[in-house]
Amino acid sequence: MKTIILCGGLGTRLKEETEFKPKPMVYVGDKPIIWHIMKIYAHYGFNEFILALGYKADYIKEFFLNQKAFTSDFTLDTSTHETIYFRNDRQTVDDFKITFVDTGQDTLPGERILLCKKYVPEKDKFFMVTYGDGVTDLDIKKLVDFHKSQKTIGTITGVHPRSKYGLVNVQKNNRVSGFIEKPVLSDWVNGGYMVFERGVFDLLEPHQYEFVALNKLVKKKQLSLYKHDGFWFAVDTYKELEDLNKIWSKKNPPWKKW
Repeated sequence: MKTIILCGGLGTRLKEETEFKPKPMVYVGDKPIIWHIMKIYAHYGFNEFILALGYKADYIKEFFLNQKAFTSDFTLDTSTHETIYFRNDRQTVDDFKITFVDTGQDTLPGERILLCKKYVPEKDKFFMVTYGDGVTDLDIKKLVDFHKSQKTIGTITGVHPRSKYGLVNVQKNNRVSGFIEKPVLSDWVNGGYMVFERGVFDLLEPHQYEFVALNKLVKKKQLSLYKHDGFWFAVDTYKELEDLNKIWSKKNPPWKKW
């Protein structure tokens, strides 16, 4: 099953990092966040990806084309371009099959998905879509199984958002009894890990956001919600990137299943 990763946006709220590289290439530890996302999918056996590229697409292409060189010692003969790699026992040897699709710098997400249609084989009844900025401990296989059991055209993953503000606990006498720093809320939001049948392509149109098609599915009663109460974290600001790196630096970060 193919997974489309939306990688083309400008990431303007993360300008400290995205002025010179695309948002999916911001680093968590020593690897870009898109690599972490792909490792999550690959852990559950889904290792075929379609990257819907746009802003600074060459940056993403270069990373994957040259990943072996980036992670190995090697000798290069510049006259013949013959290369001898020395660290054949590298700890990180990824098994990804990636199709790179340039979908345009200013294209909206719905159209980016539509432009990837020709790379999803006709024989594939299902495909997945996610964004290039969020990690989770979600069991992807359970998500897919749930989608198939629902028999709807689409399934989105519902996650609990974290408040951007600290909450104040107050007593009846208006005395503050404590603070809760950026608590996880009880509401559900779309966490971006989605599964679709091919029929969704008929609902996507040029110059539209993806949620237009999602709303069409809602009206048709063809959209399901898979509830995930576990870890989920999306990077939208530099502070959030710092926070995610702090989580990664600790022992056993929750999304590292590989």
